[in-house]
Amino acid sequence: MSTPTDVLVLRKGTHGMPIERYADALRDRLPDGTVDLARTPTAERDRIRDARFVTGMTLEDELLEAAENLEVFACAYAGTGHLPLEELEERGVAVTNASGVHGPNIGEHVLGAILRFTRRFHVGARQQRRRKWRHYQAEELQGSTVTIVGLGAIGESVADRLEPFGVETIGVRYTPEKGGPTDEVVGFEGEGFEDALARTDYLVLACPLTETTRGLIDREAFVTMDPGAVLVNVARGPVVDTDALVEALRSNWIRGASLDVTDPEPLPEDHPLWTFENVQITPHNAGHTPEYYERLADIVAENARRFADDPDADLENQVRP
Repeated sequence: MSTPTDVLVLRKGTHGMPIERYADALRDRLPDGTVDLARTPTAERDRIRDARFVTGMTLEDELLEAAENLEVFACAYAGTGHLPLEELEERGVAVTNASGVHGPNIGEHVLGAILRFTRRFHVGARQQRRRKWRHYQAEELQGSTVTIVGLGAIGESVADRLEPFGVETIGVRYTPEKGGPTDEVVGFEGEGFEDALARTDYLVLACPLTETTRGLIDREAFVTMDPGAVLVNVARGPVVDTDALVEALRSNWIRGASLDVTDPEPLPEDHPLWTFENVQITPHNAGHTPEYYERLADIVAENARRFADDPDADLENQVRP
């Protein structure tokens, strides 16, 4: 019989969904364990002192100082750059993330953005607002080339959803020799990446923000892209050089852009990106799904069981150490 599991859930929720739903989802999966929700700042400070396995969106410095027995922090976000990773590693705390939770919903968001530009629904919506019955030209997705930068869970989800549409796909990843779900795979640098940009009809950014990807889509990239190409960014705003993007849109170097993330973010009210009719802006909303806590609880509950059975066990989605 497995050792009973004990999990402390911190109070911050996400996407406007009560954190109680996350705690309940964990309890459903850990019926023989104890899932404790610290619902106030005082409760967090008090209960984290003895907690060995903690999960939450963030871990503030004050809480980390109080966490005398912490061995695992299960971050409820896919990204962990906001955490005090160096200090956690120095203390020997294992850190996991929520990679894979966003695959279906962000994959659907990307597909919707691509179809919006392919069938030019934004033009139809504009004419509907003006009550104008006027035909306009549209495109077909079939036969297009879609380049997906980043072949993690989100990139794979995008590729899977594009498969029935008869498109050619190019994947971009750090280690192209690993292959992937796309028709071909190239690296981030060199002629292969440049050639992919030149052939791309839809450029989907689904990569983490790193030293390699920061400013990856710059002025040179936009000049290389075909004027009929569309940019879809569900990664992080700084992966794109914003000034270069504005110049590309003003100069008709690309056909349009769908931006779920921007740099800066939130986008200031007076920013020129708001003014382009061929730019779709959503407020970092692609990650929203009512299934978020359920998928997250699957990962965290499994790790809690592994940890209870063996504190030295490998954990799913472990990013540190």
